[in-house]
Amino acid sequence: MITRENIITAAKKTIVSESQSIAKLTDFIDDVFVNAVQEIYNSKGRLIVTGIGKSAIIAQKIVATLNSTGTPSMFLHASEAIHGDLGMVQDGDAVICISKSGNSPEIKVLVPLLKRFGNKLIAITGNVTSFLGKEAHYTLNTYVESEACRNNLAPTNSTTAQLVMGDAIAVCLMEMRDFKPEDFAKYHPGGALGKKLLLRVQDMLDATRKPFVNPDSSIKNVIVEISEKRLGVAAVIENDKVVGIITDGDIRRMLNKTETITGLVAKDIMTVHPKTIKSTDMVVDALNILEDFSITQLVVVDNGEYKGVIHLHDILKEGIV
Repeated sequence: MITRENIITAAKKTIVSESQSIAKLTDFIDDVFVNAVQEIYNSKGRLIVTGIGKSAIIAQKIVATLNSTGTPSMFLHASEAIHGDLGMVQDGDAVICISKSGNSPEIKVLVPLLKRFGNKLIAITGNVTSFLGKEAHYTLNTYVESEACRNNLAPTNSTTAQLVMGDAIAVCLMEMRDFKPEDFAKYHPGGALGKKLLLRVQDMLDATRKPFVNPDSSIKNVIVEISEKRLGVAAVIENDKVVGIITDGDIRRMLNKTETITGLVAKDIMTVHPKTIKSTDMVVDALNILEDFSITQLVVVDNGEYKGVIHLHDILKEGIV
């Protein structure tokens, strides 16, 4: 009988089983692992990652991780390799071959061909005594006692172990290359991640939406300026310097406190010493300031010169978060 409790129990059992299998991988990190990582690091070519079945899917993810972290890599499907795609393997390339059993027919055909070309072969396998385990120059052990499924058939713990071993290799290579956030940004120019790492405040400024008034501007003119520029704020400028800001919130609070706006000017209701940011700063830094101070606009100032306003809503539209 399928019940809510049964579903929760099965899910938790799977997570615990996989986490325990991953934890045991630390016992397999040794000099062989070190030598394999150094082989990849010192390689003059690319890193080719190959596999069959579910291992091929894991290989593709590992390739994606490596490429995005500074290790040029290519995926080679083991079955396609022996039918023509082996030509993508060039002199100087290192090869990672992933297989749980290490004895798949395609692997047995592919491994001798790779070695014949003189490429260094790194195995990621759950069976170090397999054909692959014995033939590889470096064998990384991803043995798991069982799969998470009750029939011990569906690749679960074993594929997770392969993936984690690939991540361990990628992170070690990042450390060896002193891979920095700015390096990461080069490979992630699109999407939210790329924007976090690359987008600067100046990239979001609109010269046609640069609201400002002078200290003696009437409240009516302030309201018109805020409304027309649609940023919910106007900078107060005196002698080409920002001396304060007025937000639509300031306008509402003023109207609640007074019966008439006659005689009131911008300097009477402005907030002095507003939070500012430089146009060359990162947008993600602007977002952090907005969140820290629970505000929605930042005045952009470069060397005392007013450049405009960056608004929280515009940042959110860019998909930064």
